[in-house]
Amino acid sequence: MSNYEFYRVEKKPPVAWVYLNRPEKKNALNPPAWKEPIPIFDDLDKDPEIRVVVLSGKGPCFSSGIDLFGMMPEMPELMDNEQKGGTKWKFIPKLLQMQEGINCIQRCKKPVIAAIHGYCIGGALDMVTACDIRICAEDAVFSLKEAAVGFVADMGVLQRIPLIVGQGIARELAYTAKQFDAKRAKEILLVNEVYQTYEALIAAAEKMALAISENSPLAVQASKDVLNFGIGNTIEDSLKYVAAISSNIIPSNDLMEAVAAFTEKRKPTFSGE
Repeated sequence: MSNYEFYRVEKKPPVAWVYLNRPEKKNALNPPAWKEPIPIFDDLDKDPEIRVVVLSGKGPCFSSGIDLFGMMPEMPELMDNEQKGGTKWKFIPKLLQMQEGINCIQRCKKPVIAAIHGYCIGGALDMVTACDIRICAEDAVFSLKEAAVGFVADMGVLQRIPLIVGQGIARELAYTAKQFDAKRAKEILLVNEVYQTYEALIAAAEKMALAISENSPLAVQASKDVLNFGIGNTIEDSLKYVAAISSNIIPSNDLMEAVAAFTEKRKPTFSGE
């Protein structure tokens, strides 16, 4: 188990559990919340024993969103009324660095499952839309909140959520900043499934993670890579890309193991090699 300032990481191979761990503040996203995912997901990416990551929150909710007051010391530009060119020039790289705290989740070669309960507001929604799969408990409450507090959502949700729920729904959520429940989240395909309790949610996340981990790591990770490449590229370009990826990973020990297991009528045991 690794304890960061904001996160708690528990490696239980083949699954790693990454918890937002500031429950006394409803996991509000302070500076470490944006910085620590970079080393965390880099480590999980490189760990051969980890095949799937589950991202969840400790305490009453996944996250109530950005801790605006907590961010002030590192981002005084937020409240600078003059907003001169020099101020903005300093602010842009800070935003880009914060974005990296979300981008690293999508870049991680291992599939990431978001297990959401309670609030998933603002910046938290940015975070879960960077995950591969989202599931939630019945008490989950979502909001693309930024327009209600005078911000444009700038951590990736406006780029990612239209790919999940479609342009019309995405624009409705962004413009109204309204809260919506787990039932609506499933209707719009933001989440794959809804579970009655937090305990049932975590059990389902583990079951899904273990099911993924039983498949060839090479094939699963290559699938994520190809799916990520397909975002923003044409079908023709994506087909050429997947042809290159496929030719690079075939043949593999995993493929030979799959053939042997089929012949011997047993379940395959994949090594990821």
